[in-house]
Amino acid sequence: MDDNPLPNPLAHPHLDPLGDDDFPLVHREPAPERYGRLRVRSSDLRPAEWLTERAPGYGGFGTVAAVAAPGFAAYARVLHPASLDERPVPWAAVAAALGRVVEPDTAWHEVIGMDLDHLDASEYGLPGVWDEHPAEGPTPPAVALSLVPVLARHTRASEHCWFGLWNGYGRWDFDRFPSFETPGRDEVLLSGTLAEAVSPVELDEFAELPDLWWPDDRAWCLGGDVDLMSTYVGGSPELIADLLATADLEVHPVTAGDRVG
Repeated sequence: MDDNPLPNPLAHPHLDPLGDDDFPLVHREPAPERYGRLRVRSSDLRPAEWLTERAPGYGGFGTVAAVAAPGFAAYARVLHPASLDERPVPWAAVAAALGRVVEPDTAWHEVIGMDLDHLDASEYGLPGVWDEHPAEGPTPPAVALSLVPVLARHTRASEHCWFGLWNGYGRWDFDRFPSFETPGRDEVLLSGTLAEAVSPVELDEFAELPDLWWPDDRAWCLGGDVDLMSTYVGGSPELIADLLATADLEVHPVTAGDRVG
C-alpha cells in the first residue's frame, strides 16, 4: 500500500492523469440503494464514528489496526488463497513447493520470489501447484462464506451489522451517499445481517464485498482493502483461536501494529 497514492481514475471518473479533467475515463452507473441485500445508508453515519476517531492506538496507514480497527485484544490475518484450475491453494502449499515458509507478515510476492512490480506478468505459476494469484481486494466470497459462521459465534448482534464499502471501486457511483474516512480510504456505510455480507454477488458476480464488517455490539471488526491479498480480523482471543482452528481458512495471528500484505 502506498502512503501517497496517485489519483485513482476509477474513483474520479472525470480526472484525466494526462491533464484533461473533462475526459471521462470510465462510465459509472448510479449506485443502487441496495448493494445486494445490504442497505446503503443515506444519512446518519454515527455507527461508524468509532472507526473515525483518532484516539491513541488508532492504526497508522498500512498497519493491521488501520485496516481492522484498533483496540482489540487480538488480531488475525486471513490469507486469500491462490488457485489451481479454479480450486483454492493455500499459500503454505505454494511456499513448501518452493522451499519457503509463510510467516505471519509474509507478502505473496515474497512467497513466490517475484518482484512486487511484476505480479501481473504474463508468465507465472508453478505447474501442478498454482496457476492464479490470490484475489487482491476485499474478502473473496468463498473466504467470506467460511468466515461468517465463525464470526457469528462471537457476537450477540449477527442480525444487526454494519459495513463499509470503499467508494472508489469504480463500478458504481456512490457520490450521492455520505461517506466516512478511514486511513487512506473514504467509505460508504451499509447495514444488514452478517449473513448478507456476501449478498453483493447477487447484484453482480464481480461485485466487491464490503471492506469493513462489524456487529452492532462491536465484538469484532473485519477489514480488507483494494490493495491487499489478505483480510484482517480484530476481536477477542477466543475469536482468533476459533479462526485459527477453522480448517478451510489459512490464518495467522498478528498484532495491531504489524504491516499488512
